[in-house]
Amino acid sequence: MDRDRVRDLLEQESLIQTTMDTSQIMRIRENMERANARRLQPHYIKAFFLQAFEHLGGTLHERERGRYAINNVPAAIRNYARERGLGEVSVKYERICFEKSLINLADKVPATFVCPGHPLLDAIIGLLLDRDGELLKRGGVLIDETDPGQTPCVLLYLEQAIQDATPGKTGERHTISREMHFVEIGSDGEVREAGGAPYLDYRPATAQELAQMASLKIGEGFGMTSENTAMDYAIEQLVPRHLDRVSQQRIELIDKTEAAVQERLTKEINYWDLRAADLRTSERAGKINARLNSQLAAQRADSLTERLKQRKIQLAQERQISATPPIVMGGALIVPIGLLLGDRTPAEIMDRRITEQIAMQAVMHTEIALGHDPHDVSAQNVGYDIESRDGHTGHMRFIEVKGRRAEAETVTITRNEILAALNTTEQFILALVIVEDGRAHPARYIRQPFQKEPDFNVTSVNYNLRDLLNMSEEPR
Repeated sequence: MDRDRVRDLLEQESLIQTTMDTSQIMRIRENMERANARRLQPHYIKAFFLQAFEHLGGTLHERERGRYAINNVPAAIRNYARERGLGEVSVKYERICFEKSLINLADKVPATFVCPGHPLLDAIIGLLLDRDGELLKRGGVLIDETDPGQTPCVLLYLEQAIQDATPGKTGERHTISREMHFVEIGSDGEVREAGGAPYLDYRPATAQELAQMASLKIGEGFGMTSENTAMDYAIEQLVPRHLDRVSQQRIELIDKTEAAVQERLTKEINYWDLRAADLRTSERAGKINARLNSQLAAQRADSLTERLKQRKIQLAQERQISATPPIVMGGALIVPIGLLLGDRTPAEIMDRRITEQIAMQAVMHTEIALGHDPHDVSAQNVGYDIESRDGHTGHMRFIEVKGRRAEAETVTITRNEILAALNTTEQFILALVIVEDGRAHPARYIRQPFQKEPDFNVTSVNYNLRDLLNMSEEPR
């Protein structure tokens, strides 16, 4: 067989791209590894579900590690799922879990896998939004305990969708992609993308802190102007990226689908037209086919012609891809701890950023010396500071950098960082750098530094620095 000819036929006929160059494969693999590090399942979904289920009046009990029993699902959740057509929600679940590896265990009953798309989870999300969704729009006040600065900012949550022209059951356009974007706006009007879930690293303000902010008039000046600024930023920066990404994938598939439909149905139409003509000739000659006559063959040709017409109309509708305007779903005022403490701000917090920058540079140089390709992503709030492409395997290394003074006793790790580490246990590295007299000691690396996720209401965890250093090794 002619291999090149077979490859060309596969490329031409397949509705997916079957051949890719090395750079495309590398880019897809890197995107998959990033997505794995930032995925919601299981840790974020589990933490949300446990808290939300109890908030809605349910109770559950952990029977084995990561596996829970639900004796009674509140009627409000079951009724919501039934009324919205989300699927069947049982009154009780002998076991549920959030990790695929825990579905079937030796000598244990199988567990129901709760994940996005499961009726129980979808009903809880929908019911919470119906009951308390207005709280997002009303906004809240969160404290950034790692920021010694004096300038608050506002964090806004925006939802944005991509649609095609395919009509839904009620006449609305079909949504083909939906994303949440998080935007932070400073008091000076500067706007930046805030990453995937920045709020997880903040904590709610206490009643005393709220009273202090009211007396200092912190937060005045943020309002509709911030919403308009965030929407303008999303329209200019975020929506085009979302639209381009979705359009590029779908238009290529639609083009190939249309070509395949045109070719296949045209062949069928021509076949039945010819068959109808042959049967008509035979019928005139007195040769009657009891199973198939010319009229039936012509009807099949007409039916296929109408089908081709409708299919092309449908594909034309799918080709009309457009972005909906972003909608501000909610927001929060982010107050740095330095603004509340004022002159009482601990020297450790004031000095932390300088120390962390020295540590970042030390780790970047270490990665380059090891033959890797590091990039600083600390501003994106993705749960780690450096993405480094392994110069030997091509895989991504996700590095969280912690710089500490020699006299420090603890290291603070945020919830986001712990969950990113648990999502990518083989690729995540906790890099520790001791900074003394403005100079960095050689970096130390810790692989698989965390064993379990923190509770839902925990924003950060303090670890003993010496214990971590004892677990560490030389970079490799």
